[in-house]
Amino acid sequence: MDKASRKVSNQDINPCLEESDASHKCLDAYNYDKSRCSAYFLRYKNCRKYWHDIMVQRRRDGVKPEMPTAAERLEILNAIGGKPY
Repeated sequence: MDKASRKVSNQDINPCLEESDASHKCLDAYNYDKSRCSAYFLRYKNCRKYWHDIMVQRRRDGVKPEMPTAAERLEILNAIGGKPY
């Protein structure tokens, strides 16, 4: 597996791995008919936007690492009562 593939499939780096996998499975199930998977794409897009905003705020505040680890993200989601996207 090349470096880019490992990065995308790393839970600590990619906060939307679950949503990404779900959209790929939907595409596989519906023979790549994108119109049938729009809900999955929207959820992935909202996930990316949510965690990007978190990352930008942490960068402004000087928090390292800029992207929370998988454990930190789980704590954040539990604190707000689940996924907001």
